[in-house]
Amino acid sequence: MFLLNGKPLSPDSAFTHNNIQYPANWIRLSTLEQKEAIGITEVPDAPTYDQRFYWGYDADGNLIPKDHPQLVTQWTEQTRVTAGTLLAPTDWMIVREVDNLTPVSNDIKTSRQNIRILCGNKVTNIGITTTTGELATYIVSPQYSSWTAPYASWTLNQETAEWEAPVPYPTDGESYTWNEEEGEWTLVITEE
Repeated sequence: MFLLNGKPLSPDSAFTHNNIQYPANWIRLSTLEQKEAIGITEVPDAPTYDQRFYWGYDADGNLIPKDHPQLVTQWTEQTRVTAGTLLAPTDWMIVREVDNLTPVSNDIKTSRQNIRILCGNKVTNIGITTTTGELATYIVSPQYSSWTAPYASWTLNQETAEWEAPVPYPTDGESYTWNEEEGEWTLVITEE
């Protein structure tokens, strides 16, 4: 962070100092000596934190967590709202099926069931966290944020709520990546 007379300067904003107007790119283009000549100093940025889970830092530099039970309630509700939002575009199909017996495709029914299973699993995982840190780690993970299969051919295991490839991952100790086009695991070749 750059400071001039104790006030922060944005590297991409014009500023005035001693009746001289400096252009928006001046800080980026100037040398350290040029900055120091007009009194600009550079100090480390303040440590960042995720405001969804923490209030900031205490005097010792430790994060101050928000109330864990309250966050569990908040994230449980948010997860259910997200699931409802994902279900809403196909709700009319379900109503139409009940109303005039127009069948809903199995793909739509499976997709809706997957959303409900994933929601239940996410809510369970939120509920088993014991600290704000554990909750924050889970919420920012791909496991929480993903609502769809990583590949079209993968299916949701309804017992584990995990996406599974149509072919099991090889167990030979090597690294593989899924090749959707071929429908198989492809060995990752690393150059040494």
